[in-house]
Amino acid sequence: MADLKAEARRRGLWNLFLPHSPMGAGLSNMQYAPLAEVTGRSPMIAPEALNCAAPDTGNMELLSMFGTAHQQAVWLKPLLEGEIRSAYCMTEPGVASSDASNIATTIRRDGDGYVINGHKWWSTGVLSNDCRLLVVLGVTNPDADQHARHTIMLVPRETPGVTVPRGLSVFGYWDASHGGHGEVVFDDVRVGEDAVLGQVGQGFALGQARLGPGRIHHCMRLIGMAERAYDLMCTRALNRVAFGKPLAEHGDVQRIIADSRVQLDQTRLLVLRTAWLIDTVGAKQAATAISEIKICVPSVAQEIIDRSIQIHGAAGLTGDFPLAMLFAQARGLRFADGPEEVHRAVLAKRELKRYSKTPVQSHAIGAAS
Repeated sequence: MADLKAEARRRGLWNLFLPHSPMGAGLSNMQYAPLAEVTGRSPMIAPEALNCAAPDTGNMELLSMFGTAHQQAVWLKPLLEGEIRSAYCMTEPGVASSDASNIATTIRRDGDGYVINGHKWWSTGVLSNDCRLLVVLGVTNPDADQHARHTIMLVPRETPGVTVPRGLSVFGYWDASHGGHGEVVFDDVRVGEDAVLGQVGQGFALGQARLGPGRIHHCMRLIGMAERAYDLMCTRALNRVAFGKPLAEHGDVQRIIADSRVQLDQTRLLVLRTAWLIDTVGAKQAATAISEIKICVPSVAQEIIDRSIQIHGAAGLTGDFPLAMLFAQARGLRFADGPEEVHRAVLAKRELKRYSKTPVQSHAIGAAS
């Protein structure tokens, strides 16, 4: 990985995702989208090699937008240089974390600093040997308004009281060497006042600012995962013979290939439209489109990868092909940054609110004007 990173930097393929910093490539979301798709074809290697891997990307965006000069010097610069990695600690095993207002980790003011107590899991990146920073969401004021209760803290990984009891696998896949997903316990973890990112009580808003771009990056890479599975599907169909003719000449296989091509191109266009909206009106105004892609892209990618597995037969279940790994990745991304059910609910509420402000009109054929 170190050799790949050095070569990526030599070629200028570094920090492609970040438009907010002179250390970034200065690409728009529209420009980054096809590059992210290419890296999605090898999700275990390519994003990290280009310093474009989650959760570092989201954490760097937060630090670039809301970090103080000191925080940027201590954390952002080495992250941008690829010298360290980081973890994002939001999800908790004891609550339904799809509703972020449930977060139970406490951040208590104590003298000239804060004390953190809580239990997190699915903290991506925490298993990496290079992880030095934990970006932690917790409750600073339980009596405040629902969206003003939380604060984000920057916690050095080696702070006393921080323990990682175990790593978590995804369908048996263990990617500890690439950061992995870990369970993290904070037991009277003491940090200074300079650990606050942004302002106290801004944690929910900062979290949303982080997750918006993160969602589209995931969807861009998912298109690449599905395209790789599609390539393998078509190659297998042309070269595998069953019942006297190649699989590609069987009607069911042709239908699968045609449907997959249409779905892939549809979802790519929706992702590109969302990228364009983020570039032109901002992530907040593009929230509806972000929800749309988060609902459809992981499911479409998972379905296409599953079809490719089916055409490969039992071989598709093995490590001889990357399909099982791609399937595990796509299935996991149906949860990452909010499960699709939450995005459906949010999207429906936005749409209904839009219609509730418009006088009801009959659209029936022949209705009186």
